[in-house]
Amino acid sequence: MAEASEGLKLRVLGMFDELGKPELDLHELFEAGGNDAEGRREVFFAVEWLAERGLLEERGNDFYSLSDSGREALRSGRVREGDAG
Repeated sequence: MAEASEGLKLRVLGMFDELGKPELDLHELFEAGGNDAEGRREVFFAVEWLAERGLLEERGNDFYSLSDSGREALRSGRVREGDAG
């Protein structure tokens, strides 16, 4: 599986504040990658990576919320392999 960049992962985490919502669906999160298919694919990989590590919480039906660990990563401006919720 492709690895999304740290910058894109942080952009995905920042979408919650940018859109002012506690939960976002995958289609809203796709905005972090732009309008092209490759950008959306990279966002998908970023969301999967973030959810697997507990930085995003899955809410069902393709909805996600920012976890406390995700908020901390966003504040610090760093998302690393070792981050976990």
